[in-house]
Amino acid sequence: MARVAVDPVDGRVIENLIFRYAELVDDGDFAGVGELLADTTYRGSGEPLRGRAEIEQWFRDTLIVYPDGTPRTQHVTTNLAIEREADEDEAFARSYVTVLQAVPGDVPRIIAAGRYHDRFERHDGAWRWSERTVKIRLLGDVSNHLRP
Repeated sequence: MARVAVDPVDGRVIENLIFRYAELVDDGDFAGVGELLADTTYRGSGEPLRGRAEIEQWFRDTLIVYPDGTPRTQHVTTNLAIEREADEDEAFARSYVTVLQAVPGDVPRIIAAGRYHDRFERHDGAWRWSERTVKIRLLGDVSNHLRP
């Protein structure tokens, strides 16, 4: 089946979900990340994660959080493209991500860059994530970001 452009309103809703993810991670709101991705399979560098509790716990176990309650990061999401299957309640998005971090006593640095590949489904009239795949292509010093 051919992919087509999404309706502009649906596209804005999906775009806002993608941007909300970045806000929640940067705010250190891992419960919010888990809630946002509650119906999602999340694929990163390890085994796939499924559901709210598993995804929230992974973020808590993996990211270093500073006294201000955040990982001191800024996720910048760009080059967003959203499409859907014709006559389907499913949409796909591709985007770039660049992660900056500024830890106390240091200047901001780019610590990672890569791509997101997302799948969304319309459920009861609302769009929600069904899959997120994170492919980091460029990796800098993440010693102040990821737990050993």
